[in-house]
Amino acid sequence: MNERATTGPELSAARSVLERLPPALHDINDRLARAFTAAGHELYLVGGVVRDLLLGRPVTDLDYTTSAQPEETKRLGQAAGADSIYTVGEAFGTIGLVFAGVVVEITTYRTEWYPTADRRPAVRFGRSLLEDLARRDFTVNAMAVHAVTGELVDPYGGLRDLERRVIRAVGDPRERFREDPLRMLRAARFAAQLGFDVETETREAMRELAAELQRVSVERIAMELDRLLVAPEPDRGLEFLRETGLLPFVLPELVPLAEDVADRRHKDVWRHTLLVVRQSPPRLAVRWAALLHDAAKPMTRTVDEQGEVHFFGHEVKGAELARKALRRLRQEKALVERVARLVELHLRPAAYDETWTDSAVRRLMVEAGDLLEDLLDLVAADVTSARAWRRREARARIERLRAHIRRLEEEAALAQIKSPLDGNELMAIFGLPPGRWIAKVKNYLRDLVIEGELAPGDKETARILAERWLAEHPEVIESARERTGRR
Repeated sequence: MNERATTGPELSAARSVLERLPPALHDINDRLARAFTAAGHELYLVGGVVRDLLLGRPVTDLDYTTSAQPEETKRLGQAAGADSIYTVGEAFGTIGLVFAGVVVEITTYRTEWYPTADRRPAVRFGRSLLEDLARRDFTVNAMAVHAVTGELVDPYGGLRDLERRVIRAVGDPRERFREDPLRMLRAARFAAQLGFDVETETREAMRELAAELQRVSVERIAMELDRLLVAPEPDRGLEFLRETGLLPFVLPELVPLAEDVADRRHKDVWRHTLLVVRQSPPRLAVRWAALLHDAAKPMTRTVDEQGEVHFFGHEVKGAELARKALRRLRQEKALVERVARLVELHLRPAAYDETWTDSAVRRLMVEAGDLLEDLLDLVAADVTSARAWRRREARARIERLRAHIRRLEEEAALAQIKSPLDGNELMAIFGLPPGRWIAKVKNYLRDLVIEGELAPGDKETARILAERWLAEHPEVIESARERTGRR
């Protein structure tokens, strides 16, 4: 399901947001609400879950804030029937509960949470919901819903910003971004996920403070970039990074591409890249490869005597650049290599035409290995011509390649299917010498395997069926005996 609502969100506060919870989550909310209320504590759904319920987006987990301290939250979670409890975030006031596979996180009211000079989070528990909401990043994430009454608490106009489809910082955006510069990257990610714009003052603060991102660990930056890339509108988020000056501090490898000026001799490669990312399926390796597939074009650009622009070897240089960028972000080794190989191979399928032999296609299949489906999807997305006939032609070419691959795979699969009995076994069973009769019996048994009427390893049933078939075809045995003089 697309994360962005396809129609205008139902933002009427008249109906309780709680009624929008799926039945299983509604039951969990009721159990927790009863437990916390009986103990005299406040409990509110908060943040992204409230935002998504108001937008009509799917909700699978629950996040709460509460007046209860972590130890009390653990006790009340058990009383509400949690299957298990995890305490990884307890130092920050967060207790995790699991109810039949549903993850619930409950955090004690906080007033501060920001990286200090030594980059360690500093936390101070608050006394009220309003104090807790005041420390949050954006107004659309600073709303809460009472777990019992369904009352919507919205002190910063988040509901209005949902209606306007804008991302706006809570309070002073400069203060919010200095507390945690990663929030600037989160703004771009939310724009990509929700299809929202960023409010002007918030955007200006990001331009001013972009360099503050150097205080953020690459692991946190990588996580946000991953989320941005698999969002419904990744191109919106990426362009926002360029416009606000964040790009040099999160993906400096792409700055030459973003600054490359198109002319009449070649297309705008940055705009092309954004469209390829958007058109590619939201699988992380494919989206990263789409983002980086032409990243080496600025460094490989040449102009020949006729004035034609070329980018010879940009796929090889691009693979090197992809490895460098993803290793700098400390991405997993498997992802790094997968993306680099996709970038390196992305020109190969695009060259397919009717002159390709079966062996040429098999060679591509072997070289791509388990990357093949991702590679074909990347190449299909790498068609952004303004001319409709070129797009149709490119799509048709890739579909012909897919069909060629399917035929070879089917043939290979058929080649793997064999008779349960080999020639030596058949000769031993029937006491006959080698001859064409063996192929006839094996083909008969293989066809039964293909039709699902005989298991590949069922030799006993195969023997019975072979005896029956030869009895029905005496001319086969007769011919075999005639050729050997054994009448």
